[in-house]
Formats: sequence, structure tokens, C-alpha cells
Amino acid sequence: MIDYLALAPEIVIAATAVVVLLADMWIVRKYWTAIIAVVGTTAAAIPLVVLAVSPVGERSLFEGSYVVDPFALVMKGVFLMAAYVVLLMSFSYVESDRYYQGEYYFLLLLSILGSLVLASARDLIGLFIGIELVATPMYVLAGFRKGDLKSNEAALKYYLLGVLASAMLLYGSSFVFGLTGELTFAGIASHAGGLVHEPAFIMAVLFIIAGVGFKVSAVPFHFWAPDTYEGAPTPITAYLSVSSKAAGFVALIAVTYRAFGPASAAWAPVVWVMAALSMTIANLTALKQDNIVRMLAYSSISHAGFMLVPFVVAPYVDAAGINGAVSATITYLVIYAFLNLGAFALVIAGSRKAGSGTVQGWAGMATYAPGLAFLGMLFFFGLAGIPPLAGWFAKFVMFRVVLTAGSGWAVGLAVIAAVNSVIALYYYARVIKSMWMDPVSVTVPDSEVRDAAVPMTLTLALGITAVAVVVLGVFPGIVTSFTF
Repeated sequence: MIDYLALAPEIVIAATAVVVLLADMWIVRKYWTAIIAVVGTTAAAIPLVVLAVSPVGERSLFEGSYVVDPFALVMKGVFLMAAYVVLLMSFSYVESDRYYQGEYYFLLLLSILGSLVLASARDLIGLFIGIELVATPMYVLAGFRKGDLKSNEAALKYYLLGVLASAMLLYGSSFVFGLTGELTFAGIASHAGGLVHEPAFIMAVLFIIAGVGFKVSAVPFHFWAPDTYEGAPTPITAYLSVSSKAAGFVALIAVTYRAFGPASAAWAPVVWVMAALSMTIANLTALKQDNIVRMLAYSSISHAGFMLVPFVVAPYVDAAGINGAVSATITYLVIYAFLNLGAFALVIAGSRKAGSGTVQGWAGMATYAPGLAFLGMLFFFGLAGIPPLAGWFAKFVMFRVVLTAGSGWAVGLAVIAAVNSVIALYYYARVIKSMWMDPVSVTVPDSEVRDAAVPMTLTLALGITAVAVVVLGVFPGIVTSFTF
């Protein structure tokens, strides 16, 4: 018998997507599609809360291929929260640029549905379906500004490299099935220890990690991110940098810890290199970026490197240590989600006020938009990890895991992460310095545009993320109560 409560969040989001599609066909005032999407996303959180407080523990469906456990509930909560904020950011943005609103929200809801599926997937088929359902609508949404050549370029690059990554993931998965005869992560794990020195198995593991590495935009699979982030509509860029990345990390946690845990010696060195390169190359490249969205793209790649750091302790710790590493990555994801969503919401509001999306174009913003300049300090200093903003705790749990692993390799990666934290502070502080200390840019529009109020939904998105950044920084136990 199917447990419909366990599937309720997915059912609500799927039903909302269908209603949005039908409403777009029959309703003249298209903004109702946005309202329906927000209401549906909010409604999907209700069964999630019911599941969280239910006395029934883990719920297993389809012979263990689909599981609703605390990990799945936390990640679904993150996905729905991020979706809610992105939808708020999209209201005025989509209306102002005259997008096809119904199609926009329909595709976004499908991607949200994919992330919910991915959180509960416990076999390679569910993993692949979830990843593709997350990514495929994004190929279209990345190029939604059809008259913009940069948006066209963004969609094409994302699509071509995304298809290549999917092929690598599927190819590696087929090898794993051929070697183990298993599709479930638990079944694969029961064979992985005996195959750790098998060249075909190692190749399969590397193919799967490469396919998932594209989704988290880790070096050397990051080439699509800067151009796609810059060319896509800004709310979609925010979604890609948070929800799509979080979905990639859910997949990475599944295949490394759940499926290939006994063979960690085969994949941990690869993740070590990916983490070190992601932090270093992205941060050094971000130093010379003037476009703020492009700078945040490289920042996103760098943070992917920081989130990869706890993975490298797997060969050196016991089961409790593995749980701590998983919890550290999830904690970082939750905090990063609020920080990055807030930063991209600020980009939308700040670009309208300043008439520019560059660091120089934001010069002197504190004189005509002090509220946005203050939020800039919260989000950018938070991303840099400056206390008491939430970013400090994300880095703290990451450093704690690797420094207590008892491995020289882990400590070496922690040193690289510390150096990169200092490098990142420079380019974040450069934006804040421009907003507060530099004279007003000549590109700033006239006072009528400059003094226009920020749309209510965008203000709400900024408010939610700003409050979360401050509260989670002062009371980090709120996060750990869910992730540890």
C-alpha cells in the first residue's frame, strides 16, 4: 500500500504545476500563476511538517528505493524554502521583462519537484530521474530572455555541458550495475568494499562523481557556471546557485557515503583535488570580476569547494565521524542558501536603483539607498564568514570536522580553505567599500528611478534572508537542531 503522506509534498508541487499550466491557458491576468505557485509551494510545506512531527520514523516506499527519513525531510525543507524565496524574487522581475509567466512558473515548479524526488531517492534510477528533473527545466529557463544573446549563450552552454554530464553519470551507473548487480545504494555498498581495487569499478565511480560534479559546479566541471549565471534571469541564477547546487550535493552525499562508502579510498582523493581547485581557482578569478553576478558565480564555485571539504575525512573516521561530515555539509548548505539567495535578491534591487550591476556602478549606494547598502554588508560579510553573521558558523563546522579527523591530508585541505577564506574576504569587501565609501557613480539614473520603492515581494525576500542570516549567526543551534 502506498504511503500518500510520505509522497504528499511531491504530490502538492506536481498538482500546483498542473494548475499553473491550466491557469495560464484560461486566465487573462497572468500574475495569478505566480500567486498559485507561491500558495502551492507554501502548501507543500504542511505535509513536510506533519511528517517531521509524526511518531512514525523512517518511511520506505517501492522496496526501499524511495525513503523519507530525517535527511530527506531536512533537504526537502531547504528546497521548499529556497523555492519560496526564488518565487518572491521572480514576481516583479518576470512582470517587468514581460516573460511568459505561466511557462516560467510551470518549469520552475517541475525543477522543484525534481529536487524533492532527489532527496528521497535511494537507488541509481531515482537519483538520475531526480537530477534530470531538476536540470532539464533549467536549460529552458536559463535562456528565457530570448532576445538577449548572453541568455542564449547561457542556455546553450548549460544544455550542452549538462547533457555531457548526464551521459557520464548514466555511463558510470551502468558500469556499477554491471559489476554489482544492484541499483539501490545499500546493495551497491555491500559490494563496494570488495571492488575498491577493481579498475572498472574505480572508473565507474569517477564517471559518476564527474557527472555530479557538474551539478555542484566544482572545478574542473565549472566552466558553464559564470556565463550561465550572468546570462540567465537573475531569479533563475539564484535558483541555480542554491537549489540546483543543493540537489547536486544531495546526489553526491548519496553516491559517496551511501553507495560507495566502503570504497572511500577510491573517491576521497578525487574530492580532495576538486575541493582545493574549486576554492583556489574560483577565488583568484573572482578577484578581477567587476560584474557582481559573475563575481557571485565564482563565489558559488568557491563555496562548493568549501562544502566538499568534509567529504575528504571519510577514509579516516568511523560511522560517527561520517555522520558529522554529512551534517557539516548540510549545515553549510542551509546557511549558504540564505546568504546567496539574499545576495541575488540584493542584485535585483540594487541593479534597479543604480542602473548597473557592476561594482563600480554601485558606488555611493549608501547615499541614496542606505537600506540596500546595509543589506549588502549583511550578505557579503556573511558570505565571507565574518561573525556574528551566519557564514561564520558554516565555516566553523567545516573546519571542526577536518581538523578532528586525525589526517594530515585533511589538515592540509583545511589550511588551503583558511587561505581561501582570506582571499574571498577581499572581493566581498570590495563591493561593500564601493557602496559605502566611493562617490556616487555617473551611471546612477535620475532621482525618480533611484527613489522608486523596491517591490513588496522582493522586499519580503530580502527581509526573510536578512533575518535568517542574523538569527542563524547569533543562534546557530537552530541549524544544528535539524542538521546534527
